[in-house]
Amino acid sequence: MPTLQYNSLDRMKLFHLFEKKNESLAPPHIFRRRVLLFITLAAGITLVWVLIGTIGFYLTSELDWLDAFYNAAMIASEMGPVFSLTTPMAKIFAAGYALISGLVFIVVFGVALAPLVHRFFHHFHLEESNDVTGE
Repeated sequence: MPTLQYNSLDRMKLFHLFEKKNESLAPPHIFRRRVLLFITLAAGITLVWVLIGTIGFYLTSELDWLDAFYNAAMIASEMGPVFSLTTPMAKIFAAGYALISGLVFIVVFGVALAPLVHRFFHHFHLEESNDVTGE
């Protein structure tokens, strides 16, 4: 079975973040770095989404920056709006932001768990390959 060779140029290629099915599991230090990368990516997506909501609430409602951030964060975390919105544009924005926030939550959760799920299935695929070959 081929083994992975990790050198300084090959550590984090964009299109080779995970092992292929015929490669062995990545060493723990590579796996930890991968988990950190994906958690950072998930946090970045969340930060950008809350920033979009903050700007949207600031521009469409009569909220100041702090209240707009608070409202955006509460909706993005699926808790619901905090302040009553009085303008029609703010209500439309809040409805769209809330609907899309559910999808963003699913994407962020998937991105954060991707390395763990991949390692879990890759580990069992390797065990299955060893059982078939008799190793």
